[in-house]
Amino acid sequence: MTIREMAERIEATVYAEPDQLDIDLQGAFGSDMMSDVLAFADDRDVLLTGLLNPQIVRTAHMLDMSCIIIVRGKKATDEIKTLAAQNHIALLETKLTMYEASGKLYEGGLGR
Repeated sequence: MTIREMAERIEATVYAEPDQLDIDLQGAFGSDMMSDVLAFADDRDVLLTGLLNPQIVRTAHMLDMSCIIIVRGKKATDEIKTLAAQNHIALLETKLTMYEASGKLYEGGLGR
């Protein structure tokens, strides 16, 4: 599923370059614990999190992830948006809970 398709499916606000929206991802990993993300996620996953600090971008960058979805209606800070842009990571914000967003993405064919 492309980042564009994910954004549409979860009605997300998107912070990304247009060419990033066509990146195809295979799975998702939802967690607010970045240690779990480092241990279990991979580069073909999208990261779903409610955590709002620069560590979400640093963690995604370490794993070569292309997209972070911030859930529960939380808004990324300017620092997070800037860091994501500098590291070529698409940033999406949705009002959905992590559970709801994960379900909608799974329903749309995202899974591993």
